[in-house]
Amino acid sequence: MKKTMLLLTIISCFLHSTAQQNLLSAKYSTQQLQELLISQSKWTPFPRITDRAGWARVDDATMLAFIKQANAYLTYQWPSIPATTSLLIERTGERSAYERISFEKRAVLGTLVLAEVFENKGRFIDPIINGIWSICEESWWGASAHLPRNKDNAGLMDVSQPFVDLFSAETATYLAWADYFVGDKLDAVSPQVRKRIYYETNNRIFQPLMNKPHGWMAASANGRPPNNWNPWICSNWLNAALLLEKDAAKRTAMVGKLLTVLDAFVNPYPQDGGCDEGPGYWGAAAASLYDNIAMLNMATNNAFNFVFENEKIKNMARFIYRAQISEKYWLDFADADPQPGMAASMIYRFGKDIHDTSMMQFGAYYRQPDDGHIGRFHYFRNLFELFLQNEFQQSAKSLPLPADVWFPGIQVMIARDKNGSTDGLFVAAQGGHNDESHNHNDVGNYIVYYNGGPVLIDVGRGTYTRKTFSDKRYDIWYNCSDYHNTPTINGANQLPGAQYKAENVAYNKGKSFAELSLEISHAYPEQAATSNWQRSIRLNRGKNVVVKDIFKLNNTNGITEHLMTCYPAEVTKPGELVIHCTPKTGSPTDIVIHYNAKQMQPTVEKLPLTTMEDKGVEEKWGDNIYRINFTVTAPKTNDAIELVIAPK
Repeated sequence: MKKTMLLLTIISCFLHSTAQQNLLSAKYSTQQLQELLISQSKWTPFPRITDRAGWARVDDATMLAFIKQANAYLTYQWPSIPATTSLLIERTGERSAYERISFEKRAVLGTLVLAEVFENKGRFIDPIINGIWSICEESWWGASAHLPRNKDNAGLMDVSQPFVDLFSAETATYLAWADYFVGDKLDAVSPQVRKRIYYETNNRIFQPLMNKPHGWMAASANGRPPNNWNPWICSNWLNAALLLEKDAAKRTAMVGKLLTVLDAFVNPYPQDGGCDEGPGYWGAAAASLYDNIAMLNMATNNAFNFVFENEKIKNMARFIYRAQISEKYWLDFADADPQPGMAASMIYRFGKDIHDTSMMQFGAYYRQPDDGHIGRFHYFRNLFELFLQNEFQQSAKSLPLPADVWFPGIQVMIARDKNGSTDGLFVAAQGGHNDESHNHNDVGNYIVYYNGGPVLIDVGRGTYTRKTFSDKRYDIWYNCSDYHNTPTINGANQLPGAQYKAENVAYNKGKSFAELSLEISHAYPEQAATSNWQRSIRLNRGKNVVVKDIFKLNNTNGITEHLMTCYPAEVTKPGELVIHCTPKTGSPTDIVIHYNAKQMQPTVEKLPLTTMEDKGVEEKWGDNIYRINFTVTAPKTNDAIELVIAPK
């Protein structure tokens, strides 16, 4: 086994080191790129509003749904965002009030534009103009939470120093597509509307991106690779640049720089496609990379199709279905959500472009009929979906649910009892380090599900506030290791930082089992006094999950094994703790955790969800988060702890 694991490690390292670098930016010179790009005046990514035959290809039900929704916005009163609403991020830490106004305005504008394209009667033009003008008059297109945290800003935008965050880039996309689809109708009212769109977008988006460094464009000072901000912002930058910039040289320069920025995201990405931000952020990470490639192909007559032949890109795509637990649940390590929404048509298209039938069928599985709501973000994905309906609706549907998945780059194991089925036990476990994007201190953490439903969980994230991404991040309980399925050792919990990591990580599987073993002592500070803490998480298919810790300590001041669940638990007899799983749908099930009653004493506590950050936890899991604490009654310096988890 050791030789096999060593060989797998060598192969993995070789594949990672030989992965093509600068996949996107190295292919074409600036001159070649300019020749490939279809000019702004001739580019027709989707039918113009005058092409009624083109728009007749969209099914009537979809068009009527958007028109019905837009009718409710004909008298929409476009709100401003008061300065005091922006200041809430500093005064109380709250960000949602600001974002509620901002996001709604953009959704209304995007809906009105589609309705006008579908109907083409001019009924929605005045509300569209009001929306464009209102948005252009905002001091800041981004989120208050993304403003610089210094006394010069203190919760308000310095309009003389524009920079680009996620939502300012999203705003540019809404305005750019309004210009593309109804620009002539805007000109018929006043040429100032389109002139204002370009002026504000150039000043707030194009100029800062071309002339000012942004942290999301490259690795951080401590070497952390760029996260979802990079491809997500680039996808919107690309939309706006291709649609609005008439100067061919400037347009090409923006696309060229954008490709270099995207390579900073792709280059360090694991060859296996593992997303350390989890499935909840995949939709804005690897999926946003796909948005960029799809749009580039439309603008260059498919000159970027070569990207889809790259194995890393294929693996990045497949992550979303490989990280699935059941129909409703996905891995939610770090800040990911346990039940993220699925951008079904985008997933289908991505699968089609990498020639992955399983991914196409997975995307089709989550298709929902259009109801006139465009979603919060990635406005342009709606446009692709409009012209995909017939094919999308007729596609076969299925969930791959692979029995075994191993992501060596992020050190995550996934295993289930039966390939292609949610029946029985599911386990996922992780190694990694404590400086991942959206990090939680969770080296050695694991989750267990049964028949597709949660048993032992990762709580994931709550509501984002000012505290979430500040130096007080680890004052929030669910970011800390003692609120994960990990031990507290001699009163010490894991610390944040890349140096706090798993070592000696080994993955092995067979027909009847899958196992991850790892050394987690280096995830803890000196106070833990650990010379060795070897953890193994093993699924014995059709039987149980066994978690075993073998450790050597320099001293023993106390050991507690923590387990998190969303169901009540109780000790039914010494050596057996039962979790009473009572899902909203499906049959109640008792899951038994067997432990050594002579070694440990368990207690169960229900966690109060009372803070601003806790609201997000309650939305995802309900007000029923429980922590089980197995306290070692007479700890030894050399010992082993074993928990066996199985249905009753």
